[in-house]
Amino acid sequence: MLQRSNIIYILSILFAFSGLMVAGDHHEKDMEMSGIRGEFMGGVQFIEGRLTQLLQAVPAKDFTWRPAEDVRSIGDVYMHAALANYYFIKYSGQPLPADINIDMKPMDWDKSVSGKEAIAKVLARSFTDLKAAAKNITDADLEKTIKVFGMEMTIRNFMVFSLNHLHEHLGQSIAYARMNNITPPWTAEQQRAEAK
Repeated sequence: MLQRSNIIYILSILFAFSGLMVAGDHHEKDMEMSGIRGEFMGGVQFIEGRLTQLLQAVPAKDFTWRPAEDVRSIGDVYMHAALANYYFIKYSGQPLPADINIDMKPMDWDKSVSGKEAIAKVLARSFTDLKAAAKNITDADLEKTIKVFGMEMTIRNFMVFSLNHLHEHLGQSIAYARMNNITPPWTAEQQRAEAK
């Protein structure tokens, strides 16, 4: 017989996957994108939602907190996720917005904006720009080979690579929040539901 903690763990996993599937279905219908293109957009929407919820839950005073010297702060991680979105646009062959300059060291970009409100705007815009650019990628584009950070890969593989990278920093953001006694909003909601 399954223990209560195992049941909760299994339900959490199923909930996470169902969120990805719903997001993917939503984008396939709204943006008329199928296959990996639709799945990519669904994954982007899922990560955007989680990062945005978490960003909103973190008090402004904690955005400069970092677990150790010379590593990214809470705010830096959100800026880094925004930078990753612009890297996707650039390396997938789509034009960057004219006012966006990513020709700097990543750590310099991460620190180029400060304050919760300003960082929230940069992150939100980066996801808007990413989704607009990704809509221009065709099925034929998926097999094109590109060079990203010295590695050759197809645009299809770059989509997977980019989602993995965003998930990595979502996980980092969750860990940072937990270290500051902040429960991710979706977990808090689940806990409230279980308590009823």
